[in-house]
Amino acid sequence: MIRRLVGLALIVWALGFALFAVTLPQPANDVRTDGIVVPTGAAGRIDRGLELLKAGQARRMLVTGTAPGVRQRDLVRTYGYAPVFACCVDLGQEAVDTRSNAEEIAGWVKTHRYRSVRLVTSNWHARRAGMELAQSLDPAVRVVIDGVPSQPSLAQLLNEYHKLLLRRAVLWWENWRG
Repeated sequence: MIRRLVGLALIVWALGFALFAVTLPQPANDVRTDGIVVPTGAAGRIDRGLELLKAGQARRMLVTGTAPGVRQRDLVRTYGYAPVFACCVDLGQEAVDTRSNAEEIAGWVKTHRYRSVRLVTSNWHARRAGMELAQSLDPAVRVVIDGVPSQPSLAQLLNEYHKLLLRRAVLWWENWRG
C-alpha cells in the first residue's frame, strides 16, 4: 500500500513538473495596464518592461529589488531610454526575494492607486511571482502575467517547481489555519 502511494505521488509530481515545464507563461498581448512591475534578476526583464512602457502600455514602471545604491542614471547607462526613466520609472530597493518583491509592489500599487499591473518576469519564474503578488495585492487589482522568454536549465526548472509547490503548500496551510 505504501509503495503504491509513493508511486502515485511520484507520478503526480512528474506529470505536474512536465505540465509546469511545457506551459511556461508567454509574453502578454497588447493589454494596457496602469503600471508595469519588473523584479530584478534574469536578463530581458527590464528591457521588456521599458519597451512596453515606451509603447504606452502603462503609465509607470517599478523595478523592484534593485541593489542599494543603484540609481536611475546607472540603469540609463545600461539600458538607454533616458526620457522614459526620467518621467516614468521608479526603483524599489527594499526587496530581496520574490515574496518581498510582491510586498514592495503592493505598496507601490497602493500609493499610485492602480487597479491593474503587468508583472514582467522570466517565464519560469512567472507563476510563483504572480502567486506571491496576488497574495499581497488587494483582490480588486488585476494582474497580467507577462513571461519573458528564456532558456532555463533543467535544474533551474526543477528548483522553481519545488519552490512553487512549497509556497503553495505554505499558503494553503496558512489559509486552512485561518
